[in-house]
Amino acid sequence: MIASPELVIHEASSGPEVLALTRAGGVDLVICDLQMGSMGAMAVTMELRHDESYGLAEPVAVLMLLDRRADVFIARRAGAEGFVLKPLEPLTVRRALRALLRGESFEDQALTPATVPVA
Repeated sequence: MIASPELVIHEASSGPEVLALTRAGGVDLVICDLQMGSMGAMAVTMELRHDESYGLAEPVAVLMLLDRRADVFIARRAGAEGFVLKPLEPLTVRRALRALLRGESFEDQALTPATVPVA
């Protein structure tokens, strides 16, 4: 789905493992599930933003995998550059990855909070 000759993909099974990989450097993008063990995507993203703000790490884009509309607030608040809705649609994930690797943001429109018209 995201394999490419110019990409090197590392797999991590926990938030602390993600942080260790990104702190080692050379990571351009993190894909993180909101519901990941003891340290999910929100905590990982906030920790990455903390490291960046103190100059301890290079900026890295984060794509969060979300379960429900209410999670959009969490993704935005944590500082993720993008989010997609589960179950994952391969084309949506591919569009999100391309956008984030270009330095853009990506918000899965299926998760955009409903707006209430003002009369």
